[in-house]
Amino acid sequence: MSNNRRDFLRLSAFAAAGMSIPFSGRSTMVDAFAPKNLPAFGLQLWTVKEEMAKDAKGTLKKIAADGYKQIESFEGSNGMFWGLGHKDFKKYMDELGMKIVSAHCDIQKDFERKAAEAAAIGMKYLICPYKGPQKSIDGFKKFADEFNKSGEICKKNGIRFAYHNHDYSFQSVDGQIPQDVMITNTDKELVDFEMDIYWVVAAGADPIAYFKKYPNRFRLCHVKDLKRTGKDHESCHLGKGTIDFKSILKAGTDNGLKYYVVEQEAFTGSNPIESAEIDAAYLKSFTF
Repeated sequence: MSNNRRDFLRLSAFAAAGMSIPFSGRSTMVDAFAPKNLPAFGLQLWTVKEEMAKDAKGTLKKIAADGYKQIESFEGSNGMFWGLGHKDFKKYMDELGMKIVSAHCDIQKDFERKAAEAAAIGMKYLICPYKGPQKSIDGFKKFADEFNKSGEICKKNGIRFAYHNHDYSFQSVDGQIPQDVMITNTDKELVDFEMDIYWVVAAGADPIAYFKKYPNRFRLCHVKDLKRTGKDHESCHLGKGTIDFKSILKAGTDNGLKYYVVEQEAFTGSNPIESAEIDAAYLKSFTF
């Protein structure tokens, strides 16, 4: 037997033995190909808005027990902090082991104060949730200017600004796609975007294509599934619809996506508290 042949067999034996020995670490190669869980996931409180209005603390406690580590609030009749004030809200979040990372709010009213309060408790984002369809593309260009100004206010306070899409921004206006116009006319140093995956798919657009076309612009997303009902569509529990989250969230993560937020719209027979629990169970076992 040649020395080369003998060395090959010896090294192969060592490698086989090494594979059978338990070890605490994992190789870089194994890590690279191993399925990955989401680092954390949150819940948009719109999902449980009626319950929050009745018993904010009790609802948040239930959400924490479901496994949500992050919260995205919205500005209702009791404000972004549900009548608790920003400091007391954060204190309660700390007690539950959760963080409020973002909130949807009215950017036309007291935005300086909202940005300062958000920054004071370590929030990452204030988000414009809706602007509405426009008759001309100039309307969306004006939105982009408005977003840049809001972004400047947020940056001054040490947080970020983002815009959350619906389906209308992916429908052609004057031969242009409003979402593209808003992205290209906003300063990437000031403005990010929250992709509502449901509404992108509902509009017939491709979430993966947008993540790749605009890397590091979509930093947050709404994880919300879609079920076809004839020519129409409606929301459903995660994993029960048609959206390929495995491919989409991987593409998003590879292109700068950081925050994964469940937003469950009500549908026939659904219960908001139960829906939040079902969706959390799906994401706890989710890999891509």
